[in-house]
Amino acid sequence: MIEPDVFGDSRGFFMETYRRDLFKEAGIDVEFVQDNMSSSRKGVLRGLHFQKAPYAQGKLVRVVEGAVFDVAVDLRKGSPWYAKWVGDVLSAENKKSLYIPPGFAHGFCVVSDLAVFHYKCTEFYHPEAEGGLRWNDPCVAVEWPLPDLEKITSPKDEAAPFLSEIDCNFVY
Repeated sequence: MIEPDVFGDSRGFFMETYRRDLFKEAGIDVEFVQDNMSSSRKGVLRGLHFQKAPYAQGKLVRVVEGAVFDVAVDLRKGSPWYAKWVGDVLSAENKKSLYIPPGFAHGFCVVSDLAVFHYKCTEFYHPEAEGGLRWNDPCVAVEWPLPDLEKITSPKDEAAPFLSEIDCNFVY
């Protein structure tokens, strides 16, 4: 989790959203090659997505408007955290960012009326390497903040495989 220094006054605020030297000091020594942005309404759940090696992506994610519950799931075979998830609220108000390393599935659920989500990626998008994990897989048991009936998902995310069916090549 990255919590930036925010300098505010009556005019607004200023913050650094990315600074290579400080990220490197914190152990995030990566090169970002692509930025993406999405906009979604309340209840939209996107994920859980990943790209398989050799095109695995690390992502630095943040919310520039609204709020989401953001989740990362460890898919690295042999990891002591395999199939475990972490989640937290990222919002325009709290200004937090989260770095999700390669080997993790990522997703989010919008908890505000609207959310604008921005992410920097360490690898270009490769459709042939695209993978997904079912958002409601009972083996992972993500505790999403909204009831299932209030979630809006894509047909692709509804058809994503369960953890036991995933063929990914991530190793701890």
